Amino acid sequence: MHKEHEDLILQVSGAKALRVGAKIQTLWSGYGEIVRIHLEGCERPSVVVKHIKFPQDPARPGGWNTDISHQRKVRSYQVEMHWYRNYVAKDSCRVPACLAAESFGDEQLIVLEDLDVAGFDCQKTSISSAEIKACLSWLASFHACFLGVEPKGLWPTGTYWHLETRPDELEAMSDQRLKAAARDIDRILNSCKYQTIVHGDAKLANFCLSKNGVAVVDFQYVGGGCGMKDVIYFLGSCMDERECEKKVPALLDHYFLELKAGLGGCVNFTELEAEWKDMFAFAWTDFHRFLLGWMPGHHKINRYSRKLTQEVLNKLKQNSIE
Repeated sequence: MHKEHEDLILQVSGAKALRVGAKIQTLWSGYGEIVRIHLEGCERPSVVVKHIKFPQDPARPGGWNTDISHQRKVRSYQVEMHWYRNYVAKDSCRVPACLAAESFGDEQLIVLEDLDVAGFDCQKTSISSAEIKACLSWLASFHACFLGVEPKGLWPTGTYWHLETRPDELEAMSDQRLKAAARDIDRILNSCKYQTIVHGDAKLANFCLSKNGVAVVDFQYVGGGCGMKDVIYFLGSCMDERECEKKVPALLDHYFLELKAGLGGCVNFTELEAEWKDMFAFAWTDFHRFLLGWMPGHHKINRYSRKLTQEVLNKLKQNSIE
């Protein structure tokens, strides 16, 4: 670690000394790493540092070796730094406190609270129904907190699979019917009356659980949108097609109950709920569109996804006839 990086960490933490600990993970496509830094002489025993360093020859998972892919990732880290510097969520949608977010030439450093120390030390690859509901409660609180908020400095349209940022994947699609409908689906989602700020990458791996609640990390693709985009991506990340068919209706009911409580009567909730429930299948189909272009053999391309996609395509066809 460069001395200027160490100096920043010492300054913002008030520590007398530091020691670089274990690498938590390498960033996607080799764009840096996340490491735990142990501190001495201050109240915090440790911080987590996200060190972004753009590689000269980045590896592209899925073979998408394009400048569009690189520029999207560069922008995503700029967005994440802006998020941590300028946006504050409610306690009910816990995120790590940001001590610093600074650029050093072509490198960036985000110094964050260590959520393990705060008790959010459990990241799971599979979770119970009760834990799924806890994560949906976090999403509902987040969406309630930012309902109607303009995503200044963030992605105008959040989510990492947004159509405008994925022209190569759209072009690669073999499903011509869905390909032709992709822009209509995107337009319908973007024209919702009720818009919020979405996390944009709300997969299970980004949820940190504890006995007292949930905290969420990784805000590279945070931006404007319909809350269903986060909900469908989260549910698809922790349930298979059989579980989705069986559990989704009750889980959606839970989400909307939590969203209503979080909003506290400040909007026409009946109208919002009807609009977003109608967008559930559109949001799922939008992500299905991305997968078909990005990785046609992906395990998330399943019977449940194809069923919802067919429903959306049939609805679009019916509307065009009318």
